[in-house]
Amino acid sequence: MMTKHFIDLDDHSFEDLQGIIDNAIALKKSHQSGEINESLKNKTLAMIFDKSSTRTRVSFEAGMTQLGGHSLFLSDKDIQIGRGEPITDSAIVISSMVDAVMLRVSSHEDIMAFAKHASTPVINALSDESHPCQMLADLMTYQEHRGSIKGKKVVWVGDGNNVCQTFMQAAEIFDFNLIVSTPKGYQAAQGFADKYQNNISYCSNPVEACKSADLVVTDVWASMGMESEQKARELAFRDFQVNNEMMSVANEDALFMHCLPAHRGEEVSTEVIDGKQSVIWDEAENRLHAQKALLLFLMDS
Repeated sequence: MMTKHFIDLDDHSFEDLQGIIDNAIALKKSHQSGEINESLKNKTLAMIFDKSSTRTRVSFEAGMTQLGGHSLFLSDKDIQIGRGEPITDSAIVISSMVDAVMLRVSSHEDIMAFAKHASTPVINALSDESHPCQMLADLMTYQEHRGSIKGKKVVWVGDGNNVCQTFMQAAEIFDFNLIVSTPKGYQAAQGFADKYQNNISYCSNPVEACKSADLVVTDVWASMGMESEQKARELAFRDFQVNNEMMSVANEDALFMHCLPAHRGEEVSTEVIDGKQSVIWDEAENRLHAQKALLLFLMDS
């Protein structure tokens, strides 16, 4: 039987992804009611990081505990990858000892290489190209608050980064309309723009883009590792802050999302992130439940 991985959203069918989201909502309800779920008892998840993390580490570690399993936190200082051991060798060894491996590393190619040589499921918990675990949580959050996202207008405002690129994948799979509004020179990678043309349009004016939106999403202007570009990006993005003006032209029941951490007063105003349309705290918590459903999908056989 072929090992299932979770590297990119479009590696899986709509039916599989929707099933994960539906199960995540069910798992959240059962956890809140106090039910004990030990579906992954005696299972171990290895978690490999090459950069610091809050939501990713806490959600996966807590998720494994809530499902009766165990997790191992492995930074590049803890394992031989950080000292030059080839990815292929590390993949063979680590996957032989655990039941799944989660990687939050800069290089998408490294995750692909690890998965190719791993004997257990591999999860992309963030790479420079995509962030599929975040997308599961975002889609789950929208479904909880507003029902199906099919046919809805979603607006991405800001940097054409890995989260933006994953929204491009999701638009095609879940059949919603995505409007991407980025400053010139900060668009999504051309390969993504070429591959994911269905359901996607572009608008250089973010206020115009947000008209009649059902969901507005943004992220930091300078992602981790881009700190040296902060000042230049502040100038380039100065008209791309999600604020009350943008949200006022969106639909009255429009939601606002941000994967966090947020830089209040930069990519989003304090009024919006703390406002009634914001669902960022539900979105953050849902990383936990969406990933529990994903772990069960990949490991519970």
